[in-house]
Amino acid sequence: MVGFLATLSSVTLGIVWGATAGFMGGKVDAFMMRIVDMMYAVPYLLIAILMVTILGREFYLVVITITVFSWMDMARVVRGQTLSLRSKEFIEAARALGVPTRRIIFQHIVPNLLGVVVIYTTVTVPGVILTESVLSFLGLGIQEPMTSWGVLIHDGASVMEVSVWMLLFPAGLLSLTLYCFNYIGDGMRDALDPKDR
Repeated sequence: MVGFLATLSSVTLGIVWGATAGFMGGKVDAFMMRIVDMMYAVPYLLIAILMVTILGREFYLVVITITVFSWMDMARVVRGQTLSLRSKEFIEAARALGVPTRRIIFQHIVPNLLGVVVIYTTVTVPGVILTESVLSFLGLGIQEPMTSWGVLIHDGASVMEVSVWMLLFPAGLLSLTLYCFNYIGDGMRDALDPKDR
């Protein structure tokens, strides 16, 4: 659940931020992308640990914490695609007809980015799952009575000398889950890439 919810919220934020920055261009684009650059400079894991420690370990707080630091890649990808789309004829035609900027972004730019967004989303989910598992393994993520791969791996690590399978099963299933999402992402990239057709 954390993987899907955090990915959904980070993808939504990244699309809005990147499409706005790319379409507006100029000083607005420069300002918005400097904020993204500053976010990249912040040590992600340290701040995530600090936020979870201060705000608590509730499910929705873990989702928010992961979202805060996982939207920036999507924003950069969407911005780059938007920069190439904004000079196309259909965008110029919409501007000439007086279509408002917000409507151009959400009805003309964003639908043309869906292929890239779908591919990138399938690659983002495993990263988010892994981040949540690391936080839970360290005791800063999802806690009982809810469970997580990280909690199961932590429990298995504490008894691995007598029951090694309690570590191997959750670690193996986490690896398999991450592999499957990456495999789906590669398949979708190949299927949706117009250059391969």
